[in-house]
Amino acid sequence: MKYHVVLKLQEGGYVVKCIELPGCMSEGKTKEEALKNIKEAIEGYLEAFPEEKSKTKREVIEVSV
Repeated sequence: MKYHVVLKLQEGGYVVKCIELPGCMSEGKTKEEALKNIKEAIEGYLEAFPEEKSKTKREVIEVSV
């Protein structure tokens, strides 16, 4: 399955959250570490909440303001 994540650079590293899974977040000192950590967080989230696998995916559209 594919999930969308938002990666944000903050002081000391990156924070990353999964758009489709509320509350599923992680962090890392580098972009690569943060992405590795969110993958593990998503896997753990789906183990804890297996019903989330069957929910309809949201459509993500970029809007310029």
